[in-house]
Amino acid sequence: MTSFAELEAMRAGARNAVRICMRTTASDRVAVISDRRSSPIARLLVEEASNVGAVSESLQLESFGKRPIRALPEAMRSALLSFRPTVTFFTAASQPGEVAFRMGLIVFLTRDLHVRHGHMVGITPEIMREGMAVDYNLVAKVTRAVYERVRVAQRIQATSADGTNLTAHFDPALRWVPSPGIYHRQGEWGNLPDGETYTCPASVDGVLAARVVGDYFSEKYGYLKDRPLLVTLKESRLVDVDGPEPLRSQFLDYVHSAENGDRVGEFAIGTNIGLKRLIGNMLQDEKYPGIHIAFGDPYPAETGARWASSVHVDLVSPETTIDVDGDIIMRDGEFNFDVIQLECD
Repeated sequence: MTSFAELEAMRAGARNAVRICMRTTASDRVAVISDRRSSPIARLLVEEASNVGAVSESLQLESFGKRPIRALPEAMRSALLSFRPTVTFFTAASQPGEVAFRMGLIVFLTRDLHVRHGHMVGITPEIMREGMAVDYNLVAKVTRAVYERVRVAQRIQATSADGTNLTAHFDPALRWVPSPGIYHRQGEWGNLPDGETYTCPASVDGVLAARVVGDYFSEKYGYLKDRPLLVTLKESRLVDVDGPEPLRSQFLDYVHSAENGDRVGEFAIGTNIGLKRLIGNMLQDEKYPGIHIAFGDPYPAETGARWASSVHVDLVSPETTIDVDGDIIMRDGEFNFDVIQLECD
């Protein structure tokens, strides 16, 4: 049972999401897309939207079809077209086979409806109390500072005591994307909680030691405390995996289930310095200071990549040391703010 203090902490996270991250006002129309499990969080977001005077509506996935939902249901499309939201949140859990649906939904919301969208797939009460309750104005400053340093990077090397030892090279034709958690313009979207900057790398070689694995794996396996999943890469392709079973075998099945599923589509740096620990939930953990990569879809609309995939699975390597073209911007998970200079107010 949720205590009064826990509920108030969750309300603070909802207030951050609605008022700070999306800057919702009385002129907005807010739609929250949830599932049965996340309905308490959806209610908090709807209540907070109502508190600022916005018209709000909640849509539950199970009302539109049996899960997993693999494509945007026409009834959901019609409901959203009828409501015409200006701000949307997605709070449902991840299920196997739903990546394509979620990607299609984001495109529909941001391009067709031109909303400001907060993507909170797999959100939990714990994340509402922690990752959503940080100072997002500070997170935005750190994100922009890191973005300015890496957007012209040619090479990034990352190492960790866990076993990460990889080198990534970058193509200037592929864009780095800052995800600061502040989305105030129509058509913008990001994951919440937020705090990262990412791109599609030209190539990645070496080993990454993952303590959290994304998509539905994080819910199933959580934080890999005893043994990381070690993935070996050559020219951005997966060549070997070592780690605990059955995660290792299931991960291999996943990345080989779709074209380009075994290809690195994302290289990212977590910038949410308000996070103090990994919790085993990718939605929050990929924002933890360090690096993460993802196999599968490279978000071509954002990065400019000329390929795609119907899968996307992130892997987080914490406590990393990050060398950007000879400059150490992070050592053992701590940013070097002598190199990364924050903007002054």
